[in-house]
Amino acid sequence: MAKNKWVSFFLCLFLGVLGAHKFYEGRILLGILYVCTGGLCGIGVVIDLVILFFKPNPYHP
Repeated sequence: MAKNKWVSFFLCLFLGVLGAHKFYEGRILLGILYVCTGGLCGIGVVIDLVILFFKPNPYHP
């Protein structure tokens, strides 16, 4: 199912350290990893924000 990149982007922006954008994309294990590591110490959140910004809309995760 196609996901909206802007929903995922803003979830990452505001709740990235909790992995909310990963759960939205259906990547449950990565979401759990983000919860346990604080968004991979914040670095993973920043990388995901850049990647999400440049992805086409709608995209398939």
